[in-house]
Parts: sequence; C-alpha cells; structure tokens
Amino acid sequence: MNTIFTRVIFSTALLFVTIVSYGQAFQFESGRLSRHIHYLASPELEGRKSGTTGDSLAAIYIRDQFQQTGLQLLESNGFQYFSLVSDVRAGEKNALEFNRISYTAGTDFQPFSFSSSATVNAPVIFAGFGISGTSGDLHWDDFQGIDVKDKWVIALRGDPEPDNSTSAFIPMAADRAKALAVKDRGAAGLLLVTPSSIDRADQTVDISFDKSVSDAGLPVVSITRKLAALLLRQQVTAVDSLEKLMISVKKPASFDPGTFLIATTDVIREKAVSRNVVAMLKGSDPALAGEFVVIGAHYDHLGMGGFGSGSRLPDTVAVHAGADDNASGVASLIELARSFAARPERAGRSMLFVAFGAEEMGLLGARWFVANSPVPLSSVKAMLNMDMVGRLSTDDPRVTISGTGTFTVADSIIDATAAGRPFEIGKSPDGFGPSDHAAFYGEGIPVLFFSTGAHGDYHTPFDLPDRINYTGQATVTSFVESLASGISLLPSAPLFTESGSRQQAGHYGRNLKVTLGIMPDVSGAETSGGMKVEGVRNQGPAARAGMAKGDIIVAINGMTVNNVYDYMGRMGKLKPGETVNIEVIRNGKHKILIVQL
Repeated sequence: MNTIFTRVIFSTALLFVTIVSYGQAFQFESGRLSRHIHYLASPELEGRKSGTTGDSLAAIYIRDQFQQTGLQLLESNGFQYFSLVSDVRAGEKNALEFNRISYTAGTDFQPFSFSSSATVNAPVIFAGFGISGTSGDLHWDDFQGIDVKDKWVIALRGDPEPDNSTSAFIPMAADRAKALAVKDRGAAGLLLVTPSSIDRADQTVDISFDKSVSDAGLPVVSITRKLAALLLRQQVTAVDSLEKLMISVKKPASFDPGTFLIATTDVIREKAVSRNVVAMLKGSDPALAGEFVVIGAHYDHLGMGGFGSGSRLPDTVAVHAGADDNASGVASLIELARSFAARPERAGRSMLFVAFGAEEMGLLGARWFVANSPVPLSSVKAMLNMDMVGRLSTDDPRVTISGTGTFTVADSIIDATAAGRPFEIGKSPDGFGPSDHAAFYGEGIPVLFFSTGAHGDYHTPFDLPDRINYTGQATVTSFVESLASGISLLPSAPLFTESGSRQQAGHYGRNLKVTLGIMPDVSGAETSGGMKVEGVRNQGPAARAGMAKGDIIVAINGMTVNNVYDYMGRMGKLKPGETVNIEVIRNGKHKILIVQL
C-alpha cells in the first residue's frame, strides 16, 4: 500500500471518530419508529401493493412526514410518478372449441399471463416437451421430423431429465422458453399440459402475474390432461404415458393427431401509476453542496398476497402488512430526515431522501429514479439503502452491510462507526443485490445496503408491527445516521470500485452456463421489442465486444429477443467458448457485436 493512500485511510478513520461522537448525540425514539410502522403496516393500507389505494396512502404519509421536517419536496410536490402493469387477468372473451364442443375457461383451459390475445383456428400437432437441445450425452429434438408452422403445438410441461438438478434442459423447460421455441418455428399458438408428476390434480395453471409487461408474441394456453387426450385422439392417461415413454427410452415422441382447434385468448394487463417520494436537504458547504448522498428505502409490499404476488404463502389471501419489509426501512428513513433537518449546521454534501415505489415488482421505482434523476446522476456520490432493518436479533444482534467493496475506505469508515455499537457487523463486498441499491450500483455509484436479515415471517401475513424490535431498530438507525454523516463530510467523494458482478443474480440467471457480463432490465418497463442493458461488467464478454449500458439487445445469432425471457432462452442454449453475434440498437441505430463467450 502506498504511503499517500495509507494517510488517506488513517485520516478518514480519525474523521469518523469525531463524526460518530456527534451522530450519537441525536437519540432516535423507538416510539416514533413504532408509530410510523403501525400506520404503514396497518390493515387500512392493505399491504401497500403498487398502484393501489394503500400504495398511494403510504406515499402521501411519507411525503407529509418529509414536509413536516422542513425538507424541500422535489419533482411534483414530492412525487416522482411512473407507470406500471399492476396485474394481469383473464378477459371475458376466452373461448376454446373442439369438435363443435365449447370448453370452459378456467376449468378446461386458461391462458398464461404472458399469452398474447388472439384468435387461432389451426391444426394441432404434438411436440413432446417442446424442447430442442443437449444435456451431456443426451441429444433431444422434439421438433425433428414435424412441421409446426401455423399450427397449435401441444407440449408437456417439464423436461426429459426431471431428476437431474443440473440438467442443461432446465432453462429450456420454462414455460416462456417453450413459447419462444415454437414461435421461432412459426407456430400459431402453444398448448401446455401438466403431467401428474408435476401436479396430480388435473387442473389448469393459474393466470398469476409474472411481473413482466411483455407477452410471448403468440397465444399460450394451459389445458387439462383430459382435454389434451381428446385433442391427441388418445386415452385419458395419454399425457402421463407419453411422459414416461420419452423419459424411459430417452427419445422424443412427437406426432400429428390430425385434429383442429379454434381458440381465443383474452389477456388484460391492468395499468397503474405509482411514485417515488423525493425530498432534498441542501448542504451548507459551497464546495460540497452540489454533490449528493441518497438515503433510501422502498415502501411498497405484496398487498393481499395470493398467487403471483411473491407471498411465501400463496394460498393465503390476507393483508401482507410488511412491517419489517419494508415499513421498518421507511420509518428509519423518515427519522433520519428529521434528524438531519434538525441540525443547526448542515455541513457536507446535500442529501436526497427517497422512498421508492414498486421495489417488489423488480426495482421499478429505483430504476425509474436513476433514469430520471431530479439532480444530475453524476452528482450522486453514494446511495445508502435500508430494507428490513426492524428485526435485530436479541440473541445474536447483527447488522449485515452489503456493498462494502463498492468504494475505497468503506471498511475503515464502517469499522470506526461500528465501534461500541450493541451489535456485530457482517460485511458483504458485492454491490449488487435484491433491493433498490442495485439500480444505483449498476450506474457506477457506491452503495451500502443495511439489513437485520430475513426471518420466518418474511413475505407472509405474519410480518406484523408487534414483531419489530423497536429498541434495536433505533440503534441501527443511529448507526446509519453516523455513516451517512461521515460520507457526507468526506473531503473527497467516495471512489467507486466494482465489487461483484453488475449482472442481476438469482432467478433469471441461475441455470445459465454462460454469461455476457451484463445487468439486464428484468422489468421490461422501459423497453418493448428488445431487452435493455442496465449495466456492463468491466472485462466481461459484452464489454470486450463493445456493448454499452443503454444498448437494447434485439437478436442473438439472428434470433429475436423481445424481453428478458427471450434473452434467457437464447443464452440458455449457448456454451462456453462459443462466438455469437448480438444485434443491438444504440441511439436508434442497429449494430452487430461479435461476442466471445
């Protein structure tokens, strides 16, 4: 370590000893935290689902609290509005007729939430699992020897290696991936049937919302095994028999039953408006006031729960109060605003206090904020995010901080600030994670993410105000205040460093064998007819090929990409070492990039 850098570390640590002493002079009251949480998590707000009345009431409450502290409300009287698709439901025009017999929507058939709305009168063909690919020594092609163009394709849900948890077929077995596969081959529509190995009940798949605004580009319908057998001119047990046959002999069993089907799909996407709540506290130091520290927390939750809501008890329709997730973070945000606004001297950087909407739907509010920041995004020097800070354990009190590797001197600042606190600190250097700070990290902004951890009540109706450790939350809030003070007062802005992939982890990428090294737009809120690149990892395959943040991927190896699901389907078939051509739109112009995986 060079001498100059060592001096910076030690001088920063000394600075923070002074800051910590000052910050602890403000006493955070557990009673005030409790009042905020009891309102935000009250039955009146019905779980604060984005786009609902409860969502609006929560935003108004937060805005009014900001205003009462003396903060300057930004945007439209404190509200930064954005639109979203809040739900998807089946319309009244869904119909299916076979052999002049009409079948019942919701009982015999049901469109998937990602189905397009259309009427198709076409012949039917069976295409096994609807998969074409390779897993180890197993080569599989359900489309070999059959022509699916302009036809209804019947395919089984699942894949030919159900007991192989690392099968390369897994990404191809997703319902969306199968829709893409048949669409690529010119099919008119897709009928998916669930074998009893997946669901013993012979029922359709619920039209639960998959939180995407984009459809598959063709009708996709769930049908019962009984209806599938009729369409295939087989016995009622045919679906299970075909599945067992294909798995046992390791070969597809596709065929043309010679039947015709007319069906209409009617899928209604309900649009709504939500908002971020944004307020500013200007710093008094002319040298630093033009730079900003964002302190944020999301205020939305899961509403009444149910299938597709994200609830861990999807069969239970009840208020998901979200006291810890994330009324706790919002309560701390409000009290931090009160604390900073009450100071007679507001030295250091200016602060933006932001309550984000629609986090549970894919960080929509945070993504909207960074794309439409009320201050130049380059002037945002750090973002501190609080998500679930209300359940500090009494047995093993610990606060987890992620993003500690995203800026220089973070560790020394945190260690100095944490000294003497009534809890241990767990650190994670990675700047990417499942909360709003990820949108800022993708923009190259240093982040810190605070949480007291998940628990058994997470995403259930039992995340209630009486289970919050208010005294513990007050100590966590004081800690965040001291860190925010210190970062605000640093003579030089925190220097961003990349720590961990800036590509979204988790559900969308868990089965890929290759990666471009990008952060995809998983919401699809801003893009139609492609997938927007939210961030590009340094020295990753995409970066080496010249891909840039803001590019919209529209094709991979000539195959169209309309959304993140298409992207994952295309990527799922690629292998390490392959060279692929990727078509992107940049500033309205099409470009072809050659990417070495």
